[in-house]
Amino acid sequence: MKLLFVHNRYGKRSGEEIMLERIVDLLRARGHHVDTHFADSAEISGIGGKLGAAASGLRSASSIKALRARIAQDRPDLVQVQNLYPLISPAVLPVIHDAGVPIVMRLSNYRLVCPNGLFLSHGEVCRACAGGREWNCITRNCEDSLFKSTAYAARNAWARRRGYYRDNVTRYYAQTAFQRETLVQEGYPADRIDVIPNMIDLPDQAPEPSEGGYVGFVGRLSAEKGVETLIDAARRLPDVPFRFAGNPGPWADRTDLPDNVTLLGNLDGAALSAFYREAALIAVPSLWYEGFPGVIIEAMVQARPVIVSDIGGLPEIIAPGETGLTTPPGDEAALAAAIQTLWADPARRKMMGAAGYARVSQTYTRDQYYDRLMATYERALG
Repeated sequence: MKLLFVHNRYGKRSGEEIMLERIVDLLRARGHHVDTHFADSAEISGIGGKLGAAASGLRSASSIKALRARIAQDRPDLVQVQNLYPLISPAVLPVIHDAGVPIVMRLSNYRLVCPNGLFLSHGEVCRACAGGREWNCITRNCEDSLFKSTAYAARNAWARRRGYYRDNVTRYYAQTAFQRETLVQEGYPADRIDVIPNMIDLPDQAPEPSEGGYVGFVGRLSAEKGVETLIDAARRLPDVPFRFAGNPGPWADRTDLPDNVTLLGNLDGAALSAFYREAALIAVPSLWYEGFPGVIIEAMVQARPVIVSDIGGLPEIIAPGETGLTTPPGDEAALAAAIQTLWADPARRKMMGAAGYARVSQTYTRDQYYDRLMATYERALG
């Protein structure tokens, strides 16, 4: 199959883009011809660049011209799109559609119905823009910049009114059933949205479940990730060590951290794998819906139990009670109680860790991702 991937890279490499790279690599490894048409937001600079990006978010004449020529010359069987803002713009979708090429869109966030894509405003879950009320992004100044908030609201409203996504995308695929249902509630056709959860590579042999020596957190230390909640839970458990792997951001200068909390900074590769293996459990105390946090299946593939917030699609990833526990988002007392429950029961942690590895092996492998993606492609081509 001949495929063209279209994506606007973000200013900083993210988990979303790591997954996109894995998908491209997977398809090429299975013998498919995959070309890419990428733009890069890191190239935007200065007031002129920002004004240009705001305009191209509505309609990018250069992207339309480039993709029209690319489609005519290469004739791909199918185009997969992900993020189109701000340099490509969804105005390219009718060009691809009118050329008779099916479009599959991977839904890595909630941008089709929320201007910033997160359903998050000033650190709290917010759905004020749902139902075609994008102006709330401006009145709430969700981006802490009236220029950005206005640009985001305008491009979403324009795309919605022009029907760029609804009328031109052949099939969509979400990462969780929750994400799919959210799109359906906003008027997107249920019969055109599949669910394909993320994938992870399995080790050569199953890891040995071990007791571990600390509660681990992996990710950026930002408000929506529930870092404050986890640190407050740590204060309630002074005898339990907590270790955070990720960019500390504003927490690097905080002087009020409890003695049992250690910030390790960014880890990757072998150091990150060792961090998972040596943890007793991993906490994902997010305050927002998330998409599909890779940290969850990264912990499970290392046979670590996971405690997640009962919000969005997080519970469906772990199978609560089997591979981990859930707690209400923002409830440090409930989180501390869940951590204490597992910390005091090494046998249960080992059982959950083994169940987590089994779940990954049965649900989140590259082979399963490929089969699901091929089924979506076949529906689009059919």
